[in-house]
Amino acid sequence: MSAPVELPLAAPATGRGDARQIATISPERYRRLAGRVRLLSWLSLGAMSVEGVVALFAGIMAGSIALVGFGLDSAIEGFASVIIIWRFTGSRVMSESAEQRAQKLVAIQFFLLAPYVAFESVRALAGAEHADVSLLGMTLAVWSLITMPLLGVAKQRIAEQIGSAATKGEGRQNVLCAYLAGALLIGLAGNAIAGAWWLDPVVGLLIAAVAVKEGAEAWRGEGCCVGSPLDGFAVDGERCQDDCCT
Repeated sequence: MSAPVELPLAAPATGRGDARQIATISPERYRRLAGRVRLLSWLSLGAMSVEGVVALFAGIMAGSIALVGFGLDSAIEGFASVIIIWRFTGSRVMSESAEQRAQKLVAIQFFLLAPYVAFESVRALAGAEHADVSLLGMTLAVWSLITMPLLGVAKQRIAEQIGSAATKGEGRQNVLCAYLAGALLIGLAGNAIAGAWWLDPVVGLLIAAVAVKEGAEAWRGEGCCVGSPLDGFAVDGERCQDDCCT
């Protein structure tokens, strides 16, 4: 019978002694959950591929930096899905070094997006460039608002069970995509209804800013108090500062 794997979970801080708890998960269950993560990442990769192509096409046609930025974000998130698929394939499933490499690679994806989108957004604002109305872009934003939270929340729940900060980071990228889709929809609708052309590059700047923030958190491994079940890492009350840990 296989020995259980230690999985650290953060307990609510009570102010009395050590708030540390250690749960266990069997290697068999760990592998089953890893398989679910891999499947979800394949689904994300397919969705992001379609989303990225449509957003880039619509953005180029409408001259919308927000749509182009959204398309690039989709491409980067798609690559993050590839990283997680790699992480949970073959002998890497139980590898701590693979987890650490995947965590850093997922974080880098955020930093690849920010400089381009920020530069183009500032250029559009300075030149008062007006994006055309894009019904295709608005439809895409609504579709992302519906699908991305489902994928992101599912990944984050499994990440809590298997202690994978890399999976947590990818799930947060999906949730971030939904937030950005909402902001994108506001910008595109504002331009279509009220001629508020400046909303488009402003949304682009928002995408860049959020990408930097999320990238920094992912690089530090701030996976909502997720530690690794593979290295005995334990999380105490003082280190755990995320809202979801309370």
